[in-house]
This record gives sequence, C-alpha cells and structure tokens, in this order.
Amino acid sequence: MASRFATIPDYLASLDGPKPQTMRTILDVITKNFPQLQSKIAWNVPQVFIQQTYIFGMAAFKNHLTLNPWSYAIMTRFTPRLHGYVVAKTTFHVPVDWHVDHTLICDLVAARMAEATM
Repeated sequence: MASRFATIPDYLASLDGPKPQTMRTILDVITKNFPQLQSKIAWNVPQVFIQQTYIFGMAAFKNHLTLNPWSYAIMTRFTPRLHGYVVAKTTFHVPVDWHVDHTLICDLVAARMAEATM
C-alpha cells in the first residue's frame, strides 16, 4: 500500500536523490514570488492553491518530476517554451535534478492565476 502524506515535508522526506531539493526549490520560487498562494498535500502530492482553486501541482516519479499548471489552455500557450521536455495535455516532465527555471515557473503560475481569477 502506498504511503499517505499529511504534509509537504512528509512527502519530500519520502523521496530519494535530488528529487526533494528540486521540488523544494520549485515550491520556494512559487511562495517567494506569490506569497498569497498556499500549499498543501492533495491527491497525495504537493499542490499550490488560492482559495479553492488549484494553481500548480507536482509529483515525483522514478526518473522525472511531473509539473502541472492545471490548465490545458496554459499548456497550449506555453508549449513552445517547453521544447525539450515531455509535454502532455496538462502536465510536463522535468528531470529529477532539474536546474529550476525560475522564470518559466513564475510565468506559468502567473498565467494560471490570471486564468483562475477571470
């Protein structure tokens, strides 16, 4: 049976290798630049939200991290900037040791926040 996590630190503590540091960096970038956002575990992975609207989520897998701006429209708009990553309908994969692209993360979060507050 898979572990259930109560907090983001619990989730990160369960990870191996560079995954927890990469995910911590992504979360730090978001919370530093968007202090109005909150974070929690939902669907057993870290999620960032405002009020009741999810803005950005992430999950760790064996060989990649999946990042989720929660929007097909945003993923479509950002696809040219995601060249080189595995891109799905509403998510994209980055390496577990990704050198976090602060600008990309902030732009995705800002776009999702604008969409969510329309």
